[in-house]
Amino acid sequence: MSKFQAALDLYTKELKDKAGVSADADLLKAVTKACGPAIYNEDSSRVSTSDPVELERVKKNFLIKKLGMSDGPALDAAIKEVGEQLGKSNRNKYRAMFYYLLVKKFGKESVFAK
Repeated sequence: MSKFQAALDLYTKELKDKAGVSADADLLKAVTKACGPAIYNEDSSRVSTSDPVELERVKKNFLIKKLGMSDGPALDAAIKEVGEQLGKSNRNKYRAMFYYLLVKKFGKESVFAK
């Protein structure tokens, strides 16, 4: 099994177990692929919801640049909500899962359509 497939399997399981979400396999795969090599690095594969710099990075680099959203309080609220959905005490808020939930929240699946 490839490292990518192993990561994808882990994210699918974690979404189900931690967030109660049955992931759309194709969308999760596309979002994970868009994360690039970050998914293979211990630190960059996760989102630290206690780090304001990290949350700002998620907002600017993913929501605004990748999804084409406009900056505003709704983005900060969504990031906070997704963090809570994955569990405040859950230290493994994987970036691909975090981004997947944001894509679903804002209905931006078309950005990752083939």
